[in-house]
Amino acid sequence: MLTRTLDIDGPVHFMDFGGSGPTLVLVHGLGGSHHNWMHVGPKLARHARVVAVDLAGFGLTPLAGRSAALPANQVLLDRFIQKVSPSAPVILVGNSMGGAISVLQTARNPGRVSGLVLVAPAQPRAEDSRMERNVLFLFLLYSIPGVGEFFVRRRAARMSPEELAREQLALCCRDLDRFPEELVRAHLEFARERHARMPWSHEAFLQAARSLVGLLLRKSRFRELERSIRVPTLLVQGSDDQMVPVANSRELASVRPDWTYVEYPDVGHTPMMERPELFLETMERWFEGPGRVALDAAT
Repeated sequence: MLTRTLDIDGPVHFMDFGGSGPTLVLVHGLGGSHHNWMHVGPKLARHARVVAVDLAGFGLTPLAGRSAALPANQVLLDRFIQKVSPSAPVILVGNSMGGAISVLQTARNPGRVSGLVLVAPAQPRAEDSRMERNVLFLFLLYSIPGVGEFFVRRRAARMSPEELAREQLALCCRDLDRFPEELVRAHLEFARERHARMPWSHEAFLQAARSLVGLLLRKSRFRELERSIRVPTLLVQGSDDQMVPVANSRELASVRPDWTYVEYPDVGHTPMMERPELFLETMERWFEGPGRVALDAAT
């Protein structure tokens, strides 16, 4: 594993997990980073070259005058893809917000994506969806100018970086004890580093959160983008996801019955962290089946 940086109107950090052949680009969610993929990246590298990007305002990639809104980070992702794989399309693997950005990228630049893996992707609310009240309350606060800034600053003043990180991790899983110990430790260490060295992180988080809410409220438009996708797609969802209700992915699977849909019982929002071996098994089966076309096209 190597940490690398590209210049895309400012530094863009990514983790290179190695591997050869087709390129997999892993895209984190809101508040996430390349650390989210550290337990599965090296093993995915058995099948392809694997890189995990830090979007603008997240991980080790600063805002540096850029926007953390989803459309801006989709453009950044597109330029990143052109740099890491200039002569062939890539397979995108996006979690949560990263899933929504991956949908935008695939719909807008289909020639640069040969396959898509959506892991609990942020998406419009299903008719029978029931979001956790605490999560709904948080996003309501984030969406209000001034109120969101006050709320984020107040929490940062009252809680240690480690406490904030543990709270965020707990929202992302059914059982935090399932997370590999080294993965939890890496997230806590990065939380301390972010608190000490990255004053732009709160601004980036709010920009992205507000942009995400605005995008997903336009359900018919987002569904048009999802319907337009013509590459092999794997949709993975945990049944006990607090952030993206399982009903959302079930509805999407009914809209796109040609996609491969896999649902994990008793799993939360980040299966690649909570059940990494199960997630890897799912990826391997997909690579041997519908995803083979995507691998071949990206070679």
